[in-house]
Amino acid sequence: MTRLLLALLLACLTLPARAAELKIATWNLEWLTDRADGDRALPEDAHPKRPEDIVTLAGYAAQLDADVIAVQEVDGREIAARVFPPDRYSIHMTRDHVVQRVGLVVRRGLDYDVNPDATALALPGPPPAHLRSGADITLHLAAGPLRILAVHLKTGCERDVLTRTHRPACKTLAAQLPPLQAWLAARKAEGVPFIVLGDFNRWMEGKDQLIAGLREAAPLVRATEGSSSPCWGSERFIDHILAGGAAAQWMEPATLSVQVFRETAEEWKERLSDHCAVAVRFRPPG
Repeated sequence: MTRLLLALLLACLTLPARAAELKIATWNLEWLTDRADGDRALPEDAHPKRPEDIVTLAGYAAQLDADVIAVQEVDGREIAARVFPPDRYSIHMTRDHVVQRVGLVVRRGLDYDVNPDATALALPGPPPAHLRSGADITLHLAAGPLRILAVHLKTGCERDVLTRTHRPACKTLAAQLPPLQAWLAARKAEGVPFIVLGDFNRWMEGKDQLIAGLREAAPLVRATEGSSSPCWGSERFIDHILAGGAAAQWMEPATLSVQVFRETAEEWKERLSDHCAVAVRFRPPG
């Protein structure tokens, strides 16, 4: 018996190391807040979530079963924990003083460090535009560190040519490009694998200037490249997952998935979210 156990142990030691798969997702939860209707922090067209809708969202989060989820439009860690239970997930939120905050939700058992918020994306300075900083962490894997940045960029400029527009929303989006380029260039210089994901509020198809500008800073693979989203009917993606450095080789674009809601009536688009969770799998070595 001892010889048999020894033989089995030696066989296991000589097997090639299996890659540890990671499911990475992004999900805009559309005004995930339980503030009262009419709260001064909310615009007139924003509606807080009902308790039963938060329970429904938590059910979808459990089905999503991702390892790391970038979240947007979340009113702090407390309400995020009602969707992503603390016994299963660790929650990191930016320190922005806005209702629509950005965060990263990480499965328990995965080790990570929190980096300073990417505050340059909020374009500090008057007048207050209620923009969002990026949430930035370093995930520690067997393959080494993996840097992850979650973003929520300015809405209202899905396709305009950024260098030939007078629309205020597009000018704001164009101003968010240099801080993102700087972050990407820094990761490229460090030689660290990285992922940037979230709600870019941009289609990024064809010769789009935003994705072209980002790729000037560092080579990137986009999981949603050439695909359309089935969320609330066929539509163009504005939620994206980008990978660079070694993480570009780890991404498996064929695993791209969109978690479509079973509730299809128009009222549910507001009660749950006008965005569906978008996910893709990565297979780092080790």
